Amino acid sequence: MREYSVPPVVTAAPAGGLADAVFQHARQDPFGVALGRKTEGVWLDVTSGQLCAEVLALAKGLLAQGVRFGERVAIMARTRYEWTLFDFALWAIGAQPVPVYPTSSAEQVHWILRDAECVACVVEDEDQAMTVGSVIDRLPHLRRLWQLDTGAVAQLVADGAEVDEEVVHRHRRAVTPDSVATVIYTSGTTGRPKGCVLTHGSFMYEADTLVKRWESVFAAGPGGEASTLLFLPLAHVFGRMVEVAAVRARVKLGHQPVLAAAELLPDLAAFRPTFILGVPHVFEKVFAAARRTAESEGRGGPFERAVEAAVRYAEAREQRAFRTGPGPSAALRMEHQLFEKLVYGKVRAALGGRVRYAMSGGSAMSRRLGLFFEGAGISVFEGYGLTESCAAATANPPGATKYGTVGLPIPGSSVHIAEDGEVWLYGRHVFSGYLNDPRSTEVVLHGGWLATGDLGRLDAQGYLTITGRKKDILVTSNGKSISPAPLEERVRSHPLVSQCVLVGNDRPYVAALVTLDPEAVAHWLSMRRRPQMTPAELVQDAELVAEVRRAVVAANTLVSQAESIRDFRLLPEQFTEERGLLTPSLKLKRRAIEKAYEAEVTALYRSAGRGADAADRRR
Repeated sequence: MREYSVPPVVTAAPAGGLADAVFQHARQDPFGVALGRKTEGVWLDVTSGQLCAEVLALAKGLLAQGVRFGERVAIMARTRYEWTLFDFALWAIGAQPVPVYPTSSAEQVHWILRDAECVACVVEDEDQAMTVGSVIDRLPHLRRLWQLDTGAVAQLVADGAEVDEEVVHRHRRAVTPDSVATVIYTSGTTGRPKGCVLTHGSFMYEADTLVKRWESVFAAGPGGEASTLLFLPLAHVFGRMVEVAAVRARVKLGHQPVLAAAELLPDLAAFRPTFILGVPHVFEKVFAAARRTAESEGRGGPFERAVEAAVRYAEAREQRAFRTGPGPSAALRMEHQLFEKLVYGKVRAALGGRVRYAMSGGSAMSRRLGLFFEGAGISVFEGYGLTESCAAATANPPGATKYGTVGLPIPGSSVHIAEDGEVWLYGRHVFSGYLNDPRSTEVVLHGGWLATGDLGRLDAQGYLTITGRKKDILVTSNGKSISPAPLEERVRSHPLVSQCVLVGNDRPYVAALVTLDPEAVAHWLSMRRRPQMTPAELVQDAELVAEVRRAVVAANTLVSQAESIRDFRLLPEQFTEERGLLTPSLKLKRRAIEKAYEAEVTALYRSAGRGADAADRRR
């Protein structure tokens, strides 16, 4: 199939903007819970009336400090309550927040603030203030710098105390669906980030479509209110869409700025969300932690049997949904029930105990991992989208999930596969272009269709599978074209592997750079009663190398010999954002990685013929 469309389930908003929902909810149900806020270690409810009052007071302060309709204000912070306040306060006066990742370098900050002509910037702490300060002399439009941790919100509220509320409302009523809501800069895996111009109408249509079509996710369950703990970065379009959808759907929204398990898991237990939204890395970490716990308690065998039962159970349910099978057998249902208390309930408890749904995006989730969570009682709806598509462009629908795919086009949109396999998107959620960059806009927009740069295929039912990136395709010196993503994903599925990057452009064969998961390796050594080792020692350890080789051999079964990984090198450190090897959304910067490990890549090919076939011996 070359093209598939899904009819809309909502109508586009005829008027107004994103901030209107805050004021409407305050009028209709001022005592309803809107947000959760962690104060001195305790989660407290914030009502719709309280949220509206705080947004209004902050909006008055912004006006008092000279922020005007249509101007842009940068926000450089982790995911926290104040970010949501600033978003809706800025939208209330027709201004445009510009998100900046808190880990951005001074030059990245300079580029974004200068390109967007930001008149003010909100930072979280002194380090970020110093980053902005180091380039402030090259930012002629910047007039204000506010720091959250030194009381910026309280000061702005005080500044706006004398501003009449009606001034804010006049600004708010001037906002239309066609007004620009925000400019979000792409991660910039190659070249400088580009500013995606997204309107109020695009955000409202996208959010309302997700809430309507995935009503079971956003609706309150038998246990009471619907809620979600947001730990995605609000600097990313996915996190921003979660924020907007939660406010519009009256879902209780909490903020968690630290993704590390030591910080996140206690807040999940305390906040107890009914659904979560994350990237595959989060679900991989939850699964890996559950496996290590079971092995440490001497229950590794039962855990693996529980995983197999969950996968088979979910596959049987999937077959029934698509009328290709009868569903789980009686014996499988009994086996599944046996593992409910032993394993599945504990996995759900790690996420707070009430989670029954999750949405995943940002990169591909393995089919097996998705099936495991489904079998464990958490339906993960994997989707796909870009900053340019205002987050989700496709997603698996409730009751008809095909694990291993990124689902159908969201209602009201279309997906087209071009002749060269590139995925094109069409719908009201697609952006209007790049800020100050008409040439790049012309490259990706074709009569309203967005050329994504991703490669994919549609099956007979219209489900999309992403097979790689056009710019990531490897072409060996033998002329073989190879999409690295499937092989990399398969290698990464091994518990000891953290990251995998294939190399091979203009080389005689494909090879791989592999990093190790520190927690998994520490557990692996402990289970074997071996002493802990330094990273440099680990990558030379024969037993560990043999374990990873098994992962490479398993991955090679997916492809022909000409496409297979012929050699690999373990690396003693991770690819990190701080080292310039990952984007803030955790995407690999392939060119930067190859450059950083040029010596290792050269060594892989210097050994050609002296062991290049090691990974194939057990094929």
